[in-house]
Amino acid sequence: MDRPLRCAGMRDILPDEMRRFRRVEEAFRTACLGWGYDEVRTPALEHLHLFTTAGTLSPQMLGRVYSFLDWDGWSGERVVMRPDSTIPAARLYTESLDGGRVAKLFYVQNVFRFAEGDESREDWQCGVELIGESQPQGDVELVLLAREVLGRLGLQADLRISHPGLVRAVLSRAGLDASEQLALYDRILDGDDSAVPELQGRLPEVGASLEMLLGIEGEGRAYLGNVRSAFLGSVPEMEGPLDELAVVAGALEGLGCRILISAAMVRNFEYYTGPAFQLEVVGRRVGGGGRYDALVSLIGGGQAPASGFALEAGVLAGLLVDEEPRRRLPATVVAKAMDSASLAAAFGLAAALRERGLAVQVAGSPPDGGARVEVSGEGFAVSGAAGKARRVDSVEVVAEALREAAGD
Repeated sequence: MDRPLRCAGMRDILPDEMRRFRRVEEAFRTACLGWGYDEVRTPALEHLHLFTTAGTLSPQMLGRVYSFLDWDGWSGERVVMRPDSTIPAARLYTESLDGGRVAKLFYVQNVFRFAEGDESREDWQCGVELIGESQPQGDVELVLLAREVLGRLGLQADLRISHPGLVRAVLSRAGLDASEQLALYDRILDGDDSAVPELQGRLPEVGASLEMLLGIEGEGRAYLGNVRSAFLGSVPEMEGPLDELAVVAGALEGLGCRILISAAMVRNFEYYTGPAFQLEVVGRRVGGGGRYDALVSLIGGGQAPASGFALEAGVLAGLLVDEEPRRRLPATVVAKAMDSASLAAAFGLAAALRERGLAVQVAGSPPDGGARVEVSGEGFAVSGAAGKARRVDSVEVVAEALREAAGD
């Protein structure tokens, strides 16, 4: 077939990949429940204004969302297929859970973003939102929770942490307004060689130290100490972000985590208000998140500190090695005479065998190494892979014979 029938950017998840995806989901869900989080799910459609009001849609991102008019008689409102799950979770909290307590939520759901050609336009995310007073405990907890999920999957990740307040303080000291700050910061992230020299020209008192801050990442608290020495004299506004990062980095290092500090890391730095982090496995970004204390109030709720992260389920599934197929003692129950009595008996036997922990199908053929049970008015006949039949007369004996036939 020259042209696929599926929509561009959409993907089918085939059985082998689905098994890996379920492993990711199971590891994530088990870890979240262990840390006291509750599972939620939000609608695929949300009001567009929630995202624009909250400032999570940059001009570039706004052109990548799937948006349309939700028609209702002679009126309608523009809605969007969620390009992000944090805003819907914050809306859910505001409408249904805001009772002054800390809400610990997690979800596995898809997000939709337009991409060129056949690049992925639907991605599955394993996300966590921690809403309520939780600083700095929550900042540390989320990093450890994300690392635990990866550990359950047998994956080792590089951990980078950042604080947008560091760059924000420098850009503000340079006299740039909000839009100019965003534009220059995006140029820095995109590797524009002229961006840092331009900033140095505005801050001659800082000079070459900007290269260290914006172009070089360092390890843990030692790097933070160097940044503090180089910048606090000329950019005192960096003290608060440095203090917050030092607390998080110190706790994580005390737990044996190797940390890389990168000041220029998160793309939407106006969205994050505190420590942020990213995780990479063999050079691929698999997830990240951070603190966004202003979000809940921006969409109409009260002031509520909050933080969260998302892991890319599809990327993680692609990094997993296929497990050895689990031996399920597969058996096929066959009704020898195709009449209603033998057919009902076959399905009844299959149900009884499943209650005893066996995987049994009535339609189809036994998988390789599977066994076969023939059902007739004379009772049951069990045969293994070699085809030799053994007649038995009770469900318990059938179950035992199936285990023997499968070599268990």
